[in-house]
Amino acid sequence: MMLPLVAQAQEPIVTESTTTSTVTTKGDMTTRVESPPPTAIAPQIIANSNSDLCTVGVAGAVQTQILGISMGSTVRDMNCEKLKNAKVLYDMGMKVAAVSVMCQDDRVFKAMLNAGTPCPYDGLIGDAAKLAWETDKASQPQANQLLDMEEKNAREVAGASGILGVFAVLLLL
Repeated sequence: MMLPLVAQAQEPIVTESTTTSTVTTKGDMTTRVESPPPTAIAPQIIANSNSDLCTVGVAGAVQTQILGISMGSTVRDMNCEKLKNAKVLYDMGMKVAAVSVMCQDDRVFKAMLNAGTPCPYDGLIGDAAKLAWETDKASQPQANQLLDMEEKNAREVAGASGILGVFAVLLLL
């Protein structure tokens, strides 16, 4: 048995939408950039890269937020120069002259006397030189001559350091 189909009326679907929007944006933006100050770089003084030079490099730098200063200098090594001069003289066959250069150092002078081979004196060698040195003690090298050279080198290094120190104090004020 079949049942009759009953038709039902369908009502339409109605959708209503109302939207009201207001967007307000207010903001403050602050950008703060923090970067390190420029850097004062001490000069590279590489005087000893050439083995024929008897110098030592001294350099330094100071940097503040405003100003940077760098400087450098070289200092002569007098003992190195003496050794090189003696070697060149010896290589040229001038052995007595090479020994004479080395004898300018009080330590070498005394070592030569203790070894029984006194330093040359005005072209004299051996016993004649020994006698001449004994009569002219004022011409013998003194230990203070070597100290004078070392003090001079130390003063040059201290002077460069002092200048850097003055710059540092001025920059910090």
